[in-house]
Amino acid sequence: MDERDWLAERFEENRGHLRAVAYRILGSLSEADDAVQEAWLRLSRSEMNGVENLRGWLTTVVARLCLDMLRARTSRREESLGQHAPEPAVKSETQRDPEQEAVLADSVGLALLVVLDRLAPAERLAFVLHDIFAMSFAEIASIVGRSPAAARQLASRARRRVQGAERVSDPDLPQQREVVSAFLTALRAGDFEGLLAVLDPDAVVRADETAARPGAPREVRGAREWARQAIAFSRGAKFARLALIEGRVGIVVAPRGRLFRALIFMIEHGKIVRVEVVGDAARLRGLDLAILDD
Repeated sequence: MDERDWLAERFEENRGHLRAVAYRILGSLSEADDAVQEAWLRLSRSEMNGVENLRGWLTTVVARLCLDMLRARTSRREESLGQHAPEPAVKSETQRDPEQEAVLADSVGLALLVVLDRLAPAERLAFVLHDIFAMSFAEIASIVGRSPAAARQLASRARRRVQGAERVSDPDLPQQREVVSAFLTALRAGDFEGLLAVLDPDAVVRADETAARPGAPREVRGAREWARQAIAFSRGAKFARLALIEGRVGIVVAPRGRLFRALIFMIEHGKIVRVEVVGDAARLRGLDLAILDD
């Protein structure tokens, strides 16, 4: 067996691990596969005589590639915002194998994917590598170009957000959760009367320009009218989850862990009186949210 064949065999032994690292950092199966493939190309072109821990070397290479991809993704978002162009929340990265990506998203956890997508690139990488794959802060520091202490701080900030440490304590939250949970249950079941039971008769629903359907009004008044419209699109409710949004119980829609819509509720006397539907990518990234168990 020549050296290239030996390297190819060792690489295949580590492919699953590398793919798992890349997917958790990137949240995209196609991008993860691209990072793993690029790692193989770099391995095949490198002199490996002095490398004692091939798995560690490959993990570092994949992590650096993922960091570059996250930074490029952030840069594209900023350019898009500068041009006032809305950014689709679900794009071609899910088109190669959506069923497999859905399985991966379930295995990683929707809550983790949604929150990770809102972290700065270095925070996301530090958290994933340390808290999920047990890499040392010294190793992470060499990847992000900072000191071990700074890498520890990156992971700590990310951990607080992932664990929901920034949640707002509100004595009304249990009632909010009960009302919103009943709304989501009725929506999933296509239960018109169930929706009316938790909506104020004069409820007002406002959607931003991205969330509104083309040609449709951005504001709907009256519980019966909105309940009819909501049921017409209830098939998307399978992607909906309860969430704490800006300190209030609401709903996020996140197919395969990619945040697509957020519904922010105003509840008075046990009824939903106002709903804000957010679809703008910049606004979604700026929301303080944490996924709640149904």
